Formats: sequence, structure tokens, C-alpha cells
Amino acid sequence: MSKKILIVDDEDDIITFLQTVFRKAGYETVTAMNGEEALEAVKNEEPDLITLDLQMPKNTGTDFYRKIRKDKKHANIPVVVVSGLPGRHLAIPRPMAVFEKPIDPDELLRVVQETIG
Repeated sequence: MSKKILIVDDEDDIITFLQTVFRKAGYETVTAMNGEEALEAVKNEEPDLITLDLQMPKNTGTDFYRKIRKDKKHANIPVVVVSGLPGRHLAIPRPMAVFEKPIDPDELLRVVQETIG
């Protein structure tokens, strides 16, 4: 069974780009365009890893992160920050990695493969 990645971003082109990168590498993807959708997706889809934009409507990435970290069932899902926001490396504690947009797909895949196989 392939590993599942939840892509949380409010930009269609970023979602499409990440889906393409991950699917070509054999990962299953699920998407959410804001923090509220992401919370539902975590509960319903049980992802193995989350890529997270920080600045989004309806519950920011940092708010979403705080909420899942309080949920014991989902608190240990690895999170990779993908954001153009200044200070993104300080926005959440202990992300697996932090990537600036535009994203280097090879480096992102390396981090994902090291994290979830």
C-alpha cells in the first residue's frame, strides 16, 4: 500500500505541482485548500505526511498545526512546511523541513522519502 500525503495549500498551481511530484514517486495524495478542510482530511484520510502552507483562509497553517498536535491520534504526523511567508522557519515547532516557494522537487522528494519511505 502506498503512503498518503495530505497537501494543504490555497493555491491551485502549487497543489497541482505537488500532486504531480508525489504521484510520479508513487505516493497517494489528498488535498485541502484551507485549515478547516485539512482538519477534516486528517480525520478522514489518515495521511502519513502533511505538506503545509502557512498563510491560508479559514484557519491558518499554524492554527491547523496547533490543533492536530493537541490530538493524540494525529500528533505525530510529520509536517513539511511549504510557504512563501517570511519567517516560515519559525512558524511551527519541529517541522520535518521548511521549503520556500518555488519548491525544489528533488529536495522535497528526498525529505519525504527519508521521512516516510
